Amino acid sequence: MIAILMAFISVIYVGRVEGTIDPMSASYVARLIEEAESADATLIVLELDTPGGLLESMESIVKSILNAHVPIAVYVAPAGARAASAGVFIVLSGHVAAMAPGTNIGAAHPVAIGEGELSEEMKEKIEQYAASYIEAIARKRGRNVEWAKKAVLESKSITAEEAKKLGVIDILAESRDELLHKLNGWKVKIDSEQRTIETEGEDIVVVPWLFKERFFHVLSNPNIAYVLLILGIYGLIFEFAHPGAVLPGVFGAISLILAFLGLHILPINFAGVVLIILGVGLFVMEALTPTYGPFTIGGIVALTLGSILLIPRGKVPPAFRISPWLIFVVVFMTASFFVFALTKAFMTRRRKPRTGMEGIIGEKGIVREAITPTKEGTVFVQGTLWKATSDVKLTKGTKVRVTGIDGLVLKVEPLNNKAADNRS
Repeated sequence: MIAILMAFISVIYVGRVEGTIDPMSASYVARLIEEAESADATLIVLELDTPGGLLESMESIVKSILNAHVPIAVYVAPAGARAASAGVFIVLSGHVAAMAPGTNIGAAHPVAIGEGELSEEMKEKIEQYAASYIEAIARKRGRNVEWAKKAVLESKSITAEEAKKLGVIDILAESRDELLHKLNGWKVKIDSEQRTIETEGEDIVVVPWLFKERFFHVLSNPNIAYVLLILGIYGLIFEFAHPGAVLPGVFGAISLILAFLGLHILPINFAGVVLIILGVGLFVMEALTPTYGPFTIGGIVALTLGSILLIPRGKVPPAFRISPWLIFVVVFMTASFFVFALTKAFMTRRRKPRTGMEGIIGEKGIVREAITPTKEGTVFVQGTLWKATSDVKLTKGTKVRVTGIDGLVLKVEPLNNKAADNRS
């Protein structure tokens, strides 16, 4: 009975991939297709907005789409979205390629991520492989092969309107509803079989990302990974400075592990990591042994250079670079914190002690028992009677200032010169 009911109930599955193409993106698309096939869906709409990503993850997504048993429409949307780099391969692999007005596609030149410096020969091999790969995809789907190759070899980029005109995509649609309307009756080839897409009256199932997929996808953002790296270093330093605090150490260790999970796909420059650690270390040294300048300046320079060099700009596309504004904010906040701490320390060192025996020096009082250069008397200071000595004769009632202390005996002097005339 259930099987009979399912035969009359068909659905359209909708998924969305935003941000960089990484292993979690590939996992999500594979799961989306698997669920749609299990439900015998009429269509899959994969909404896309990506600056590009990893070659292996892109290949995994393309294979999933090319071997799917359900028609897949890859839709670049909403307005302002893009399908750059790896996104071009994904769009071209769809049974139907669609874009919203105000979007763009292109710039698919491959960039080696996670590798060291490549020789010119190796770079050429990667370019030729990517060109032949995208040519095969475009040819299979009957799309503009020449433009597809130029997108790889010449980093060509075009608008949605130009893409439609050049035969790179099939449909221009302002919204998902418009796309589904235009797809009704569209014919595609699935497993050597001609199939007509029916979208009228179909139920729509939106497939969300799993928490695990979303979490690790966010970690692949280099800005997030960079912040976690900085927080992790601070956490461990605080733990070492205050053994037994536990929480900062645990937080720091977890932050570092998460940072390295996010950064492992990028070509990390270890000189940058060393400079960042050095910069933070110089700030800490300044706080512990204030030099009022040199360590702070050195820390700012080291932290800034380390942050810039952490991910070499020449090896990665813009989507995998750390934002210059984020670097500025991190360096500024770090420097501001330590400058504030140093200022407070400097003011504390200049401030007269307010506690302990030294704190009484400079305080004012009044003589309660006469004092001569050869005889101690008593003075009333800070609400207490003290024994006191003086180099001049001081009569009862004379106002005095404390100039020193020897054990529990104060050394005092008169507050005005007239009292000094009472010398014996």
